[in-house]
Amino acid sequence: MKVPITLILFFICSILTAQDVIVVDWSPEYKLTLADFKSENTQIGETNLYSVYSSASLDYSVQMSNIQFMLTKNFNSKVSNRFFPESATIIAPDEDTALKMVDFAQYEFDVCELYARKFRKTLYEEKGTFSDISYVQPLFDNIRKEYNDRITKAGKTTDLGKKTEELKTLHEEVLKEIDELSDFCKTCKPKKKKK
Repeated sequence: MKVPITLILFFICSILTAQDVIVVDWSPEYKLTLADFKSENTQIGETNLYSVYSSASLDYSVQMSNIQFMLTKNFNSKVSNRFFPESATIIAPDEDTALKMVDFAQYEFDVCELYARKFRKTLYEEKGTFSDISYVQPLFDNIRKEYNDRITKAGKTTDLGKKTEELKTLHEEVLKEIDELSDFCKTCKPKKKKK
């Protein structure tokens, strides 16, 4: 059987394109820079507008049988906070404004980590021995709403990072809260509660 050459090329291009996707998992050492905003829509100069889309994403993925799910208590590794440079966009009239937008995006990436940890903690605390997967979605929806509300409020309060002192204060609070949830990093194992 002959396969049309266009289908083969499409398949090869799809594989090559998929391999080019860059994803950055959150870590305390990784700090965003202007170079991380790789979207073709990023524009610095020749505009009076300013905006930032960080592309930080809070996701969870649970692929296991019902039995495995019932026997699992720690879901830390199933909840991810990722940054997608190819989607990240900054529009700014000048580099100084753009760098403030980068600081706001870093704040957003860190807030995303905070809510990833809050979600991991909630999953850990709410999971009963015979819980099924249905308990997860309402918890995720609630965490996502809290995250969105916090980012929206910070965007207004700091004018997307242009008010640097206000952003610095908010960012310090978030970093402290992240530290307080150290048992709920992606690779951590929460300590069992003493009875």
